[in-house]
Amino acid sequence: MSISERNDMAGWPPEGTVFPVSGIDLAVLPGEHPFHVQESAAAQENWAREIAANPALFDGRMIFQRRLSLADGLVRGEAYVTPFSTFLWWRKQSERHGGFHLFAFPVAVSSDGAIIAIRMAPHTANPGQIYCAAGSMDENDIVNDHVDVAGNMRREVLEETGLDLNNAIADPGYYATHMNRSVTLFRIFRFPWTAEDMLRRIEAHILVSEEDEVDGVVAIRSADPAAHRYNVAMLPILAWFFGSDK
Repeated sequence: MSISERNDMAGWPPEGTVFPVSGIDLAVLPGEHPFHVQESAAAQENWAREIAANPALFDGRMIFQRRLSLADGLVRGEAYVTPFSTFLWWRKQSERHGGFHLFAFPVAVSSDGAIIAIRMAPHTANPGQIYCAAGSMDENDIVNDHVDVAGNMRREVLEETGLDLNNAIADPGYYATHMNRSVTLFRIFRFPWTAEDMLRRIEAHILVSEEDEVDGVVAIRSADPAAHRYNVAMLPILAWFFGSDK
């Protein structure tokens, strides 16, 4: 990793800190991501090992950030549409370099104050992990050469849970947190139903959905990191949400 890459998040809050975001501007550029160009052979060798272990994996195309900056609360990025196999190889590096993973968590909150999250199925890239219904941004989320973050969140939640974010009241702004060059944007969505009702609705959706990436749903009522097998990106959000008056 170059000195410039070690310093390119120097202006960001410390890792694991939750901070408000005033705006989001994520451009998608034509061409190939430089990391993909440089690491293509290694990524394909790794992909062969990955699918040998888990043939259900799919090498789709996702939006992978090349640059990210934070200034006055504005998150600005430049990304390329990149094979998932390249991202998976990048994710495995002990010292990640050459890019950033930016994704969005719509934090679904029940009327009685629980966060409703999903459990990923065994054949996915994050088997058994618990996190907010979400998915990597992809070509479906590009509008006028920019990423539609709100559109990505609504699409993923609808696909994975059957819930429509339009039926929730969104808190006014976005927040973010980051760790090891992965940046989580998130927003609170408050639904008019109890946790029990939301669990029942989502479980019914899972039974009939053509999507098979989700195999369970949980109601989270505390910041206890050991309560479930959480994706690491959830931990700062839970500590912030349950440690505040949100």
